[in-house]
Amino acid sequence: MKICVFCSANQQIDHDFFELTRELGRWAAGEGHSIVYGGVNCGLMECLAKAVKEAGGQTIGVVPMLVEKSGRTSDYVDVEIPCDNLSDRKQLMMDQSDVFIALPGGIGTLDEIFTVAASATIGYHQKPVILYNMKGFWDSLVAMLDDLHTKGVTRKAWRTYIQVADSLDELQALLG
Repeated sequence: MKICVFCSANQQIDHDFFELTRELGRWAAGEGHSIVYGGVNCGLMECLAKAVKEAGGQTIGVVPMLVEKSGRTSDYVDVEIPCDNLSDRKQLMMDQSDVFIALPGGIGTLDEIFTVAASATIGYHQKPVILYNMKGFWDSLVAMLDDLHTKGVTRKAWRTYIQVADSLDELQALLG
């Protein structure tokens, strides 16, 4: 399976997120899954790629030209797919992947989650999007999505398109 992972490229975040990300990378590689990700050499992105490589797995980095020009492409990218911009990056990630997992991240991660989920809501694909809710990171987003549904602005329950896993065991069960 090709698992696309959306996550932070920042270093100054909870140390536990790095350990949980390493655990995910080792598990994915051990199961023979490839990781599709943003290809950046810092934060959870680099942590994930390094763990996958050290466990013998494959990484596919979808790297915008701006990232490449700035020298921020990870050395752990096996297959590099260059792209023009973030819109291209998201489309290429959707095309390349079977499932999407969101680790802790910021605006870019939110953009990726909602682009993929919105594409599913109108029928472009039926690929799962999973929030890996490390240490409750996504709790406020889950509450907001529940609120949107309560207010009637979502056509279906949002969990039709976005699932939540609070642990690696729950994540593995969803991918099962």
